[in-house]
Amino acid sequence: MSIKVLIVDDSSVVRQVLQDVLAPCADISVIGAVPDPIFAMTRMRANWPDVVVLDIEMPRMDGISFLRQIMAIRPTPVVICSAQAADNVHITAAALAAGAVVVIAKPALGLRDFLHDSAEALIAAIRQAARHTMPQPRTLEPATRVAATGDERFNADAMLAPPSLHDASVPLTEWIIAIGASTGGPQALELVLGDISSRCPGLVIVQHMPEKFTLSFAKRLNTISPIVVKEAEHHDLVLPGRALVAPGGSHLLVMRDGVQYYVEVQSGPLVNRHRPSIDVLFRSVAKAAGKNAIGIIMTGMGDDGACGMKEMRECGAATFAQDEHSCVVYGMPKEAVAVGGVGAVVALEHISSVINRYGS
Repeated sequence: MSIKVLIVDDSSVVRQVLQDVLAPCADISVIGAVPDPIFAMTRMRANWPDVVVLDIEMPRMDGISFLRQIMAIRPTPVVICSAQAADNVHITAAALAAGAVVVIAKPALGLRDFLHDSAEALIAAIRQAARHTMPQPRTLEPATRVAATGDERFNADAMLAPPSLHDASVPLTEWIIAIGASTGGPQALELVLGDISSRCPGLVIVQHMPEKFTLSFAKRLNTISPIVVKEAEHHDLVLPGRALVAPGGSHLLVMRDGVQYYVEVQSGPLVNRHRPSIDVLFRSVAKAAGKNAIGIIMTGMGDDGACGMKEMRECGAATFAQDEHSCVVYGMPKEAVAVGGVGAVVALEHISSVINRYGS
């Protein structure tokens, strides 16, 4: 069966060249080439593609917004092909965080020649995307390994033991705030950290994002926030007025030495198909901080973080979930509510106020 591809690009040249490039491929069938996402959604309702090749800068709706819409309605592999990705790492990071499988940077000039010269890479990207298993909200299961579509899915047991009653009775120390986010998270975190108090407790953050993009993401947050934001490094201290962002490709765990929190950056298996995993972070915070922690789970697809948030709550932490209306994808918060891990549901615009409440 051929891979059904829909091309969404406002350039008629790009649409034509991409169709010409893909035409000789027996395993790829272009089912449409449209100038913007509004046309694309009409076409998709009639014939849903296996892969979408998507530009970013387009009339009526930008590609990132459309990508989020696709992921909210029916998660589908998307290949971003955009000139904006060539010199803007934040755009690339946002596209990957929103759910894109592959990002290809195309030049602003010499487009026709570039697309022909890069035909092999583009075809390979489409084939790779078609094989990609899109994350879906799943029922939580307690086993360390959960069979899922033929692979082995690890939970947080693969990285550290569950918290105990002893962990729930740690002495009062500094507050620590743990945040987990996925699809739609970069923009949501910008809003939260941009309106946060400089005297807030120390924050540890997992944003599902590939390796090499979390560094630039943390740097961007640092420019818009009154607190210090940095990509976490092994043995960094968790300090008031500072946020540590988990590096892509590594798990982030919080440890305690007396009254001081610090982090460990560890390799390990994918947990809930993610590394970094929110469940791993939340469980480590439950063990290290107990009732001195605040857990916040934000917009995102799937169920990563739900079990960890329940463990935090059982250890006495205050736990919050972003509300459905303000989520790009109401997946992770919904699952956390379903398993009883959430103490209160709050709108995105009120999350910074929740954090500021615990400041000095």
